[in-house]
Formats: sequence, structure tokens, C-alpha cells
Amino acid sequence: MSEWGGGLPRGGGAAESGEFGTTLQLFRRRAGLSQEVAASRAGISTRALRDIERGRVQRPQTRTLQRLAEALQLTRGERADLLAVGRTAPPRGVSRPRLLILGPLSLQRGDGSVSVTSPMLRRLLGLLVLKYPESSTQQEITDVLWLSGPPSSHQSLIHTYVSQLRQLLEPGDLPTVPPPTVARTPTGYVLKASRGQIDLGHFDEQLTQAKRLRRVPDPGAAYAALTQALQWWRGPVLADADPVLRQHPAAVAANERRVEAALLHADTALLLRRHEEAVPVLRDLVNTEPLHEGLHARLILSLASCGEQAAALQVFSRLRDRLDEELGIAPSAELRDAHMRVLRQQLPTAQRLDAPAPADRAVPAGPPPAQLPARTGSYVGRGRQMRELDDLVSPDPARRSQLVVVVGPPGVGKTALAKHWAHTRREHFGDGQLFVDLRGHSPLPTLRPSDVLAQFLRALGTPADQVPADEDEAAALYRTLLAGRQMLIMLDNARDAEQVRPLIPGAQGCVVMITSRSQLAGLVASDGARRLALDVLDPDEACQLLSSIVGACRVSAEQEAARRLVQVCGGLPLAIRIAGANVVARNAGIADYGAELAGSDVLSRLCVEGDRRSTVRAAFDLSYRALPVAGQRMFRLLSLMPGQDVTVPGAAALVDSTSAGTAGLLVSLTDAHLVQERVPGRFGLHDLLRSYARELVGRDEAHAAQQRLYDWYLYHTDAAVRLLYPSEPASDRSEAGSAPSAALVFSGHGQAAQWLAAERENLSSAVLQASGAGFPGVAWRLAESLHSHLSAGKYTGDCLKVATAGLFAAVADGRLQAQAAAQLRRAECRSAMAHDAQAVELLGSALELARQADWSDGQELALRRLTAAHRGDGTVVLPPAP
Repeated sequence: MSEWGGGLPRGGGAAESGEFGTTLQLFRRRAGLSQEVAASRAGISTRALRDIERGRVQRPQTRTLQRLAEALQLTRGERADLLAVGRTAPPRGVSRPRLLILGPLSLQRGDGSVSVTSPMLRRLLGLLVLKYPESSTQQEITDVLWLSGPPSSHQSLIHTYVSQLRQLLEPGDLPTVPPPTVARTPTGYVLKASRGQIDLGHFDEQLTQAKRLRRVPDPGAAYAALTQALQWWRGPVLADADPVLRQHPAAVAANERRVEAALLHADTALLLRRHEEAVPVLRDLVNTEPLHEGLHARLILSLASCGEQAAALQVFSRLRDRLDEELGIAPSAELRDAHMRVLRQQLPTAQRLDAPAPADRAVPAGPPPAQLPARTGSYVGRGRQMRELDDLVSPDPARRSQLVVVVGPPGVGKTALAKHWAHTRREHFGDGQLFVDLRGHSPLPTLRPSDVLAQFLRALGTPADQVPADEDEAAALYRTLLAGRQMLIMLDNARDAEQVRPLIPGAQGCVVMITSRSQLAGLVASDGARRLALDVLDPDEACQLLSSIVGACRVSAEQEAARRLVQVCGGLPLAIRIAGANVVARNAGIADYGAELAGSDVLSRLCVEGDRRSTVRAAFDLSYRALPVAGQRMFRLLSLMPGQDVTVPGAAALVDSTSAGTAGLLVSLTDAHLVQERVPGRFGLHDLLRSYARELVGRDEAHAAQQRLYDWYLYHTDAAVRLLYPSEPASDRSEAGSAPSAALVFSGHGQAAQWLAAERENLSSAVLQASGAGFPGVAWRLAESLHSHLSAGKYTGDCLKVATAGLFAAVADGRLQAQAAAQLRRAECRSAMAHDAQAVELLGSALELARQADWSDGQELALRRLTAAHRGDGTVVLPPAP
């Protein structure tokens, strides 16, 4: 028995004796007896007891059973049960295989097994059965029998072993069918037997039948055939044989067919919502095939579908570590997809088999489809959106709609919201629910409408051979079958409007819910869809989501840390779920984990514990890769904007393009929910998306783009300041090039003032960013140009920060006059803040720098202000600039 526990009953006829052996073993272990002690007390050999427990004895003698019952001190009821189980073997004459190789080698005769003790005979018998119906050559037999080389008399010995094997295969009584035997061929020997006398023959026949039934399709019958096929297996092929037989190509091929059958069995079990029956089979096989990713992927999905999410994630973690340690590779796409589906609660869809069809209308044969994925254990927040979705089933016809699109950026919880609403309102859809993942943003190929129509038509009871091949005909039949029904059609992860239009029925009673990362504006404009846009969670809802993962007590104990953590996650539900999972997995404090998560490389830290591939990054990858090349470049470069947003002209400068072309790219990025138009004409990025985009920018690409944007900001700021503050001394900021003509940039004072007000925060951030990013020349010039606007608007704090950044940039650029001007600006700010002593100190520094730069205007201004600062009344009043 594997460490995972038992699986299906095995061995056909041996299954009954295996059941008895298992029962006996449980009684013995309960009594705390070893096989040796229990056998001694029962007066039988240890070997006999071992054979009984392993299912090699199909019908133990009653006297033996009674002795064992006494030795194990069974109660009267337990003794009766044991005797009953021991007598359940089939009677004589019932067809059963005589040669068993799907597990330890066993030769059956009548109701019992024949002991094959000779190693040579076991090797020869194993080879002949394994090769059946093909023959084994003399050389092949020699290589198997004598691993270290044959003796000189090996041919004579082979004849002897064949004769002994023929005697073992002879029946003990009158046979109902010809017994197996060994026949001579021109090149060697071959096993002569019917296919039904070998367990591998039974397995292959039932596997072939199951494949045929899946093509019909008849999943129920296919599942039964697969279950019967897998029952023949008691372990790997020839599990007790020498490696030369266990690793024989025929043995490897048979084991591969077992894996194939298990994969089909698991897929069919998930389809039929019998996932709990797939778990023991898969658990048994992953021990035999510890690196098979397909088996592990299905085990993960089956466990999660049974509610064992923690066990499913543990299976993934163990295999990931094993793949890394033993093969040095990462998990495959199939395994990562299964892992992601568990994290997102996108568990396999299932067809409900036990629901009766409504009696008040004619429907195709079979139960109504119930294909909604499993619901999440808990769902918090989105109360307003749930109320909006309730309009789909509103009794008021004026409010009711039949088509809604739930849109939003990756990881925001579109599918989770749709699933939660669908499950809580499923009573409104008595004729069933259809569900499909359209793979609009997926590593798997996007589904075509024709593929989905065929899937839906089969779910609605259309025989597979009657599904139209033409997409228009299939769509017409689909609409016909849904006419007069009350059904929910959930189209998840749509790429665009054209993918979903053929899937929208004309029936008034049906509701279609679509989720997408795209805006699907065409459906709103042409098909009357209502759009529900999801954004990140507000702080309260984000903390509620964190509480549902780590526990309300922990969040209550660390409220401020919890708020900081969800803020680092940007309110993105997927990021919060991953962060919460890591807090639980590490048994860490929220504050400790939040401190670890904070920093510029948040995406690399925001990953499932021990997983080198960030799931948040993977979600973003799918949207980014779907963009055209120009859209990808725009998305990358937007991460370089110094503030929270940028206008179309600013973005055009950033990417070195026209305003018209830039506007089109920004619209496409907004439609993909990678960019937000926060107010009309101003575009920004979510914090985590911005971090992700910044990772994608190359150094040279970033340097050139930033230089273009900073130059654009400086040009427009100079033009606005010259128009609004014509008397302001220019220091030497115009040395970067010719001064712009304000009339060519702005139509008048109002437009210039409006531009400066709208861009104030971006301009201040640009100075700070440029100063620290290796652009000192543009940084101090922009700081000097921006000072008048900040000072006049009483933005004293910003004014001081900008002047200080300008000073550092001027020092880095080696400009003494610019340093003197920056100190004058800083002194003015300190004076406005009533920091008189600091203002005087800064004026002294400005005077000295102006003298070193031979800047007479600066010296005069510094002296005049110092004089005013030392008036007799002790006040410091700095006169305005001339």
C-alpha cells in the first residue's frame, strides 16, 4: 500500500482476495502483531500469511480463517465478517486471467495461486507474458536469464526451463478453456494463450473500449470502462522482477498505458463531478511516477475540487522542488496552469448528472447543464457591483438586461465576482448554466466560437454526430435550443467582441455574463450590453479580503500593518490573496511580511512562497504579450513618467511620436485595462502595473525617452513662465538652447496658467527624478524655471524640495551660477516658513557662490536681502526679485 493510501480494488478476480487480505491486515495491525507472531499463533507459516494479505490466495481454507480469527482475538461479528469476505472468490469455471504481471508476477490455477519459486522460471515466465503475443528470441531469453553472461550449456538449460514452465502452466483439473503453454518458434519461444488469460490483455481491451466511448461521446460508459481497466493493476509491471524485466521496453510501454488510462480516468471523473474517485488512483500513481507533471496537475485539480486546497498546493510545492533538485527545470505550463487555477478558484467545470429536467417544457434527453466552476470558500466586498448584477434578474423589466460585460485589469477579480454572483443567483436559471473559458488572455490557444458552440450544443443534448460543422448553422441551432429557456451563459476571459457575438442567444429568458480584460465597447455600442468596470479594492474591502485569508483576529491585532500591506499590493485582489497566503504559510506577522514586501522590487517578492515565478507577474504577462509591438513600447515607456499621469502630448514626447498616433495607442492600452484614463485626457498606471512595466524597459531606451520628456517639460515650462512672469530674472537656464516663443506654445495667459496648474505635481516630480537619474542639466534648469509659479502659488513645501533638488543637480553639473540661484530660492522658501536663521545662512552661501561665478546680479540680490535681514527690528524681510 502506498503512503497515499488505498486506491481502486485491483486484479479482477484477485480483487476479492485482495479485499480479504486488506481486511485481515487491518485486523492484524489493530492487534499490534507482526506477520511472524500472528502466523505463529495461528499455526501457519509466515509466508502463507503474507500471501493471504497480498491477495495471492483467492479462497483461504475455513480452518485457516478460524485460526487467524482466534489469533487476532476478533469478536464474533468481526469473525463472521472475515469468514464472509474470505468466501467471496468466484466459483470454479468463471473466466479469470491465469497470468498476472500488472504488479508482482502471479500464476493462478483454479481458486488459488501457483508458487513459482525458481528465479529462472520467474524470469522466463515474466518475459514470455510481457512479450505476448510476440515471440522471444533465444538471445533475448539468454540475456534475461543470465545477467552476468550465460554458461556454455545455456541452450540445454533453456530447454529444461521451458519444460518445467509447461508443467507449471498445466491445469490442475479439467479446463474449460485451453490452458496457456509455451511453443517453439524458429527463433525462440512464444506464449500460447488467449488474451483473456492475461491481466494485461484485459486491461488493454478495456482501455481501447474506453477510448472508443469517449469519442462517441459517452463519458459515463467511458468512465466505467476506465475504472474496470485500472482495477487490474496491483502495482508497476512485474514489480517484484529483476530490473532487466521491469525496464524492458514492453514493460515501460505497459506502464505508460497505465498512466494514459489514469489521465483519462481523472479527466472523465472531473467532467462527471466524481473528482473524489480520481484522487486515490492519482495518489497511488504519483508515487510510482514521482516526476510526471500531468498526473500531478490532475491530482492538484482533483484535490482542490474536493475542498482540499492546502493539500493541492502542497502537491505542487513538492513536485516543483523535486523538479528543481533532480532535473534543474521549472514546472511545465500544464502544472503552472493547474496551480494558478487553484489559487484563483477556477476549478474544473462539471456537468451535473443528478438534476431532473424541468417538466414544463420539452428539452433534449439528459440533465440540464450545470457547468459553473466551484465557488470560492468566502467572498468579501464588491457589494455595489453585486447589486448592479442583480439587475440581470430584476422583476422590473425596465431594469432587467440580458447581457453584461465585467471588465477590468488582470488580477482585479472579474471571474471571482462573476462566479460568486452566478452561484448565489443560480435559482433564477432553472434550465441550467453554461460556462467556458475562452482563453482570450491565456498561454493556451484562444478558443474559436465554433469550438465553443460545439461544446455547448453537446451539453444541451445534441448528439455529437448532429453538431453542424458550419459556424452559422451551429449558432442557429444553439439559439433554437435556448429559445424559451431560462439559462445563464458565462463566457469567461473573452478576447474581443467578435469572439463572443456568435455565443449570445436571442432568447429573452437567457442571461449572458462576459468577463474580459478588454473594454468590449463594441458590445455596449451595438449589442446593448451593460458594462461593469472593476477597479482595485478600497482599503476597507482590501483589509476584509486579507482577513478572510489570514484570519480576522490577526488583522485586528495589526490593523495599521494590514492597511500598509494592502496598500503595497495596490488593492489588487490577486496580489492580496498571494500576500495573505504567504503570511499564513510562513506563520509570520503582517508587519514583518509587509516590511519584507516593501521596496522597489515588489513584484519579485509578491509571489507564492517558494515559487520563483510570480503569479501576479504571470497575469500581467498575458496582457502585455497580447499587445502589438507599438503598444508594448508605449506601455513600457509610460512607466518612466515622473508623476501619476501624463497627457497625450507628454506621452507623444516620451515615445517620440505624433499626438494622433500616441492617442490611438493610449486608447488601445486603456481598452486592455493596462492604462487608466483617470480624468479626461490624462493617463496613468496602476502601481503594480507600473512596477511591472518598469522592469521591461531597457537602459538605453529609458535614457532616451526620459531625455525627450524632460526636454518637453522644460520647453513648455519656460514658455509659460516667460508669459506669466516676464520680469523674473532668467539666471542662466536658457543655455540649454534658444528660449521658446510663448506665443507658439500657448494661446494666452489663461492657457499657460492652466497648463502649469495641471502639470505642477508632474513638473515637481520631474525635477526630483531628473536630479537623481543622471540628468543634472535639465533638472536645475527646470527647477529654476518652475520656482516663480510655485512661489506665487504659495506651494512653499514643493518649492523648497524643487530648489534643493535643483541645487544638487547644479553641483553635479558644475554650474556655480545655478548653485547660487538655487541657494537664493531656498533662502526665500525658508524666509516664507519663518526659518530666519537658516534663510540668512543660505543667503551667505548664495553670495559666496555668486562671487565665485562672477554673477553680479546674483551678488547684488544676495546683498540686498542680507541687508534687509539685519534690520534693527530683528525681522527678516526679503524683497522680491527686481
